Amino acid sequence: MPTRRELANAIRFLSIDAVQKANSGHPGMPMGMADIAEALWSDYLQHNPANPHWWNRDRFVLSNGHGCMLQYALLHLTGYALTIEDLKQFRQLHSKTPGHPEYGDTPGVETTTGPLGQGLANGVGMAIAEKHLAALFNREGFPIIDHFTYVFAGDGCLMEGISHEVCSLAGTLGLGKLIVFYDDNGISIDGDVQSWFTDDTAQRFAAYHWHVVPQVDGHDSEALKQAIAQAQAVTDKPSLIHCKTVIGWGAPNLAGKAETHGAPLGEKEIAAVREQLHWPYAPFDIPQSFYTAWDARQQGARHEATWQQLFNQYTTAYPELAKELTRRMQRQLPEHWATTAESWVVGVQQKKEPMATRKASQLCLSHYAKILPELFGGSADLTESNCSLWNGAEPFSRNHPTGRYLHYGVREFGMSAILNGMALYGGIIPYAGTFLTFSDYARNAVRLAAIMRQRVIFLYSHDSIGLGEDGPTHQPIEHLPSLRMIPQLSVWRPCDVVESAVAWRKAIEYAGPTCLLLSRQTLPFQERHPRALAAIHRGGYILQEEKAEPDLIFIATGSEVAIAVEAAKLLRGEKLVVRIVSMPSVDTFLAQELTYQQSVLPPNVTKRIVIEAAATEGWYRFVGFEGKVIGVDRFGASAPAKDVFRDCGITVEHVVATAKAMVAKEIA
Repeated sequence: MPTRRELANAIRFLSIDAVQKANSGHPGMPMGMADIAEALWSDYLQHNPANPHWWNRDRFVLSNGHGCMLQYALLHLTGYALTIEDLKQFRQLHSKTPGHPEYGDTPGVETTTGPLGQGLANGVGMAIAEKHLAALFNREGFPIIDHFTYVFAGDGCLMEGISHEVCSLAGTLGLGKLIVFYDDNGISIDGDVQSWFTDDTAQRFAAYHWHVVPQVDGHDSEALKQAIAQAQAVTDKPSLIHCKTVIGWGAPNLAGKAETHGAPLGEKEIAAVREQLHWPYAPFDIPQSFYTAWDARQQGARHEATWQQLFNQYTTAYPELAKELTRRMQRQLPEHWATTAESWVVGVQQKKEPMATRKASQLCLSHYAKILPELFGGSADLTESNCSLWNGAEPFSRNHPTGRYLHYGVREFGMSAILNGMALYGGIIPYAGTFLTFSDYARNAVRLAAIMRQRVIFLYSHDSIGLGEDGPTHQPIEHLPSLRMIPQLSVWRPCDVVESAVAWRKAIEYAGPTCLLLSRQTLPFQERHPRALAAIHRGGYILQEEKAEPDLIFIATGSEVAIAVEAAKLLRGEKLVVRIVSMPSVDTFLAQELTYQQSVLPPNVTKRIVIEAAATEGWYRFVGFEGKVIGVDRFGASAPAKDVFRDCGITVEHVVATAKAMVAKEIA
């Protein structure tokens, strides 16, 4: 049978050969972390290659995702549906082995990683989800949710600011099932990190209230096994195993050098590695004895079968809990969800209450949270401002893991990536809030949520210059169009409590991430006929119209719908026929069939005006050359909201004047 070092070398050579064949990739990290991976995957990781979605599997996250060939090699060797031919297609179009791990492309990959630090944050989210669901569903003698989350991270991950945000929070929350392996090889792309990264990492994590296993030889299997066992034994703190490694270990001329980080070793150096490590096999040739030693399928099947037997007993003892956990882990909404949600929308329509949409969102949240126990909320230290806490919600904490609301502190980026980890874990629909302008801090996590199509709800209040006195640093301008540009991200900007109720429902039902953009200021209730109420879910609909064909069309979102309504009243007094289209979700509207889109925006009506207090560029697809967009293509100002709107030209008077000029030009 192969020795442990030889088993690790199988990872090294599959990685070296795949990178060389692709003429692209990162061989240094897989060579340096192969011994760590062998120790973890051979002796500790509980998983079932035949069922990558087994609920109680250990989660493994490769935060330093550029070294993905390490993970692909592990998945292939242990028996996942990843063949040697798949490895040979590394970094090729539509292969199962892309250049960074991508959720959904490769069986066994838990999350999309590569932007450094975010995998670590996802791991924190997974550990929070594990702690929460275990507290809710486990009963004495029935540890149905009971596993570890393991994360591999490198120097780059720990340099990124997001690592500070999430690791500080993880220590505060006492996430004892989270174990992070820090690959301390002292090398990044630019070379020796001593010129730019001299933190005492062990002390830093100790200050975060982590358990730290310092200075472990990352190439010593026995030392690694002892470190893992020690980390597993500490249940009240997350653990950092500080591994000292050599990047490109085994390369006689390049080991320990930045050249191994992001480029193939070259045929000459690979031949030297084969000689150095006594590896006589051809590229991609792994002897059967190695496959036999690595194969985790039988052991994985035993692990899952033992758990399934326990779950069957649990189902008998606690049938309602088992049914609820199954529903949540299968990502199914409650049986009567649709009718309950629909009746809520009708109910708020009948109440006709004016309110800020942040308050409308809270009203809806308080209702939906009662019928969706999987809703798990939070805010980046702005709970009162963005109205993200529903009535009766209890905070999640180290000693109260059944709580469903997490105070993230001022950690927008970390918060957003943690939400992704929670959504990936399953059993939870996570949401959290901050101001819209601070979505910039979190943008890359929002983008990854969209890439992975995870059901995450981002609440962004203070959605325009309407926040007033806090001024241009807090007034979003470019944020609306920039979020709308992200593929697979749904963006809703409701104009009142009714649209807020529909937006929340759509976010909960959408198979992907949603941004809800909410006003600080009070907005009037908008009257609707039943046809309009029934069409809100389409993203854009006719809010007001007359029987005659319109002379012009107003398109507005959010707080500016009220401006469009007031302007239309004045214009109708001058015998102009105005159609008002409320478009709370551009992406949802564009997903409708063309006949519906044209029924709302008839191609023959070219006189169109968009009113939105944000950057204008994205709206010209709707108004064309003849239309106008009344928006904000400059930064705002510090003043009461009404003064800022007037200063930026977002007024009823400006809309009326623009409309008159447009129609007068046509007549002339």
